[in-house]
Amino acid sequence: MKKHVAAVWALAAALSLGTATLSAMAAEGWAQSGSSWAYYDSNGNRVYNAWKKGNDNQWRYLDGDGVMAVNAWVDSDYYVDSNGIMLTEKWLKLPGNAADEYEWYYFGSSGKVITDAWKKIDNKWYHFDDDGRMETGWILDNMYYTGSDGVMRTGWQKLELPDEDERGSSYVTPGIDSYTDNDGKYWFYFASNGKKYSPENSDTEYSARKIDGVYYCFDENGAMQTGWKNVHSNSSDSIQDFMYFGADGKAKIGWYSIEPPEELNGYEEAVEWFYFTNSGKPRASDSEQLRASDIVKLNGKSYLFNHLGNPVYGLKKVYTGSGEKDWTTYYFGSREKSCVQKGKMKITEDDGNKSDFYFQDNGRGYNGVKDSYLYYKGKLQKATDGQKYVCYRVDGSNYVVNSSGKVMKGKTVKNSDGVALTTNSSGILTKADGSSDIGSYITEPVEPYFTE
Repeated sequence: MKKHVAAVWALAAALSLGTATLSAMAAEGWAQSGSSWAYYDSNGNRVYNAWKKGNDNQWRYLDGDGVMAVNAWVDSDYYVDSNGIMLTEKWLKLPGNAADEYEWYYFGSSGKVITDAWKKIDNKWYHFDDDGRMETGWILDNMYYTGSDGVMRTGWQKLELPDEDERGSSYVTPGIDSYTDNDGKYWFYFASNGKKYSPENSDTEYSARKIDGVYYCFDENGAMQTGWKNVHSNSSDSIQDFMYFGADGKAKIGWYSIEPPEELNGYEEAVEWFYFTNSGKPRASDSEQLRASDIVKLNGKSYLFNHLGNPVYGLKKVYTGSGEKDWTTYYFGSREKSCVQKGKMKITEDDGNKSDFYFQDNGRGYNGVKDSYLYYKGKLQKATDGQKYVCYRVDGSNYVVNSSGKVMKGKTVKNSDGVALTTNSSGILTKADGSSDIGSYITEPVEPYFTE
């Protein structure tokens, strides 16, 4: 009872006219009218539907009956408390539609309720709807998320999808392979401005975004993804448009042995090796034609990746220019090695025959004479099919070799037909049976055998 009396006296002090009474009012001001308060202008007329200040410099509202409003909305934009004071820079909690629900409102410095806008309060961001109610959950076309406390979320958040009807088998959570095993929630990432990460291009279902130096993948709903994802074009059939994301959502970097993307065909094995750059992009050629310019050095070894993103192995025809004849041979070793080999070695060609090869330090098949033996595109050139000596044209010069491939330097030897072949000190044919007409004795070199 004492507290109630004290409150009444406090209000009276805030609104007091001094010694003036209602009947003797000669000055503008507040006056108590029964259990309520009224305001009279300088002419002694009662004021209606207007804001007036008290001695405490606080705004109060006179309603349509000329009575000071309390605990009420004013013009749907302002609110006055139990003392009739207009709320400014304050929260207001009011009952919601359900019995156990409440709605929160916030009033700015002008006293007007914040509507359809973001508002930073105590260094936290909140959003209010058209009616001024603080919003929670997914808001603004599901691009932002505010917690049950209304605070805008940033960074990683594990949440339910904005629309539960969108849930499908492509959704995952870190460490979970199937959405049926997860808890119904998915990882989302919200930037410092509160906006979630999702594809900016409507033509793509997925996009990769860099967070703290690591790439992650998000789908059209903003849910983090794992596994192979096409992050560039929905209609693409290129491995270079794909990235691979581990169970933790992080893009794989470096070597990784995995199943190829289901969307692509042409792979030899169920599990293949791929190499991912620091940006998460698979190393691959943009052409089915193998090119020397695509050879890359990784950890001291040289590799050539095909258009499917796999390091090639075995004996390969590799183009060194744009012309049809601008190619040479490289050997990339066994499947386990799959890197450029160099030096002399015996290799089984695609026709099943074993041949001797020599590769330079850069891996290219040797052309010309090396250690007194003749090579063409890396393959040893020698007399075959019972012939003793054969003359091969390599790089514009005509060399005479025996059945072991050794160049006959400064000699005259007879071939299987008894023709005397004379060479200079470099092993180049100068005469045949004493004649300079040697054209009919020159043979094109034997190329390495490829099936592709």
